[in-house]
Amino acid sequence: MLMPATANNLPMADYRAGPVVGSHAAAPPALTFPPALNEASRLPAAFPPFLDSPLAWSGYQFADPSEYVLTLDELDVEEVERALRQFKALGLDGDLVSRENFALPALGPRLRQLRLEIHQGRGFGLIRGLHPQRYSVEDLAMLHLGIQSHVANRQGRQDSKGNMLVHIVADSSSAQKALHHRHSTAPITFHNEEAGDIVSWLTRNTAAKGGKCIIASAYTVYNVMAASRPDLVRALARSDWPFALPRFQCRPVIFYHHERLITNFGRAALLGSAGHVRSKGLPELTRSQLEALDMMEEIAKATQLEIATEAGDIHFINNLAILHRRQGFENGQSPHERRHLVRMRLRDDELAWDIPSDLDKEWTKAFNPERIKIWHLEPMPDGFFPLRSQPN
Repeated sequence: MLMPATANNLPMADYRAGPVVGSHAAAPPALTFPPALNEASRLPAAFPPFLDSPLAWSGYQFADPSEYVLTLDELDVEEVERALRQFKALGLDGDLVSRENFALPALGPRLRQLRLEIHQGRGFGLIRGLHPQRYSVEDLAMLHLGIQSHVANRQGRQDSKGNMLVHIVADSSSAQKALHHRHSTAPITFHNEEAGDIVSWLTRNTAAKGGKCIIASAYTVYNVMAASRPDLVRALARSDWPFALPRFQCRPVIFYHHERLITNFGRAALLGSAGHVRSKGLPELTRSQLEALDMMEEIAKATQLEIATEAGDIHFINNLAILHRRQGFENGQSPHERRHLVRMRLRDDELAWDIPSDLDKEWTKAFNPERIKIWHLEPMPDGFFPLRSQPN
């Protein structure tokens, strides 16, 4: 079992005393290793031995939430409400909101700093201070869109039908929904969304118990594995992982692309789940692949950051560098104690990372401006969301 990383137990190289040096030193013996041992200690070509990046962090570094929470004060809330009124006066559809027509002269610079943190800094942050009960569903959605437009200027589809908003709520109205990650109350393992540089969600309501957002750095996971199990790093970088969702594709779990580590995976797509039974004809994961997934999960849990979410919170995480999961939860009887998140997938034209070719098809489907966009402001019955092809 891995212990949470601290300054006292981070993996360190084993520096033992070396040979005697000087005029009396003996010539060092020639050491040879079997080819298999040399192979086991080698990282994939072009992958670095260590990622020195602000994206490589451990949860204990953020004991003070003020380091990653942007709290809106009364003047900030007044400014976003004024921007909402001005935007509505334009008579435009809500999905046409932008930085230009949702002006935030005081808050905007801080949102731009958050934008930089997500792309070039720690990779996550959240905005706190909105009170959802003060707004209609339509106004709350436009506030969400207006604020997030200052962090990323493009929204992505989340399925083949063009749904732009995904409602993450407990729903047992059908067998498919009851077993699906987005509609269950069970905990979820670490994963990335299938597409989107940034995943963002607005919390309309929180659960009576549990339901924390839990994140971990894929960069830290990589650094630990590169130092201790380079053979498993090689396994993750091979293109033989049989993803079943949202379409069948063999590709790597991790990429080192344009000097950035990019991670994209989920267990349901590779192993199946109660809501996504894996077809018998598909390849099974190898022993080393299973071991690599388990080690990723173990390191992520040992270095994770748990965030107790409040109603009105807007989360932003770098979906290419940060893993996320959900704590299990219990809803209460009150509508305000029934967990409801509204998720979006985002991309910023100016700061976006270059995407590996293996992921390009999903990004194109999500962000192609010619494809249809559907905006459901409330959860919808079966048939409106293609749950069978979407693991998250």
